[in-house]
Amino acid sequence: MEQRRPLSIRASKAPARVKPSNYPSPFAERMAGRLKHPLGDLFGLRNFGVNLTELMPGAVSSLLHRHTRQDEFIYVLEGELTLVTDEGELVVTPRMCAGFAAGGLAHQIVNRLAAVGIYLEIGDRSPDDAVSYPADDLIAVREDDGWLFTRKDGSPY
Repeated sequence: MEQRRPLSIRASKAPARVKPSNYPSPFAERMAGRLKHPLGDLFGLRNFGVNLTELMPGAVSSLLHRHTRQDEFIYVLEGELTLVTDEGELVVTPRMCAGFAAGGLAHQIVNRLAAVGIYLEIGDRSPDDAVSYPADDLIAVREDDGWLFTRKDGSPY
């Protein structure tokens, strides 16, 4: 019998992700100070993911990236964060949101202040997605069992 899932929870009490990053070294180390609490998984959501993400001072959400198939959306809850794109930067504060269509601007969130920043991130789980990282020698391709990371020339990490 399948374990019964909760109907609701206090988002801040959701367990944090055990593995802080899927990136290969040396990129994974750059995710220090990022704490993700997967929320959608708690409710058995399969078509899209939802994370409550905390960025400690100096932390980043991800490498600067863009997806080929996945759309992403963020909603800032606490703090002052900087949205970095390949076209510039914008400060985002509580109750502000941003969306990133597949194939659009490369983006990342950076916490440049001394206080923790907290936001919700929502992304679909499109099959056959791939991710490019314009500032790093990295490409990711979604496979059935996770992400395959290679250098831009196709060689493995």
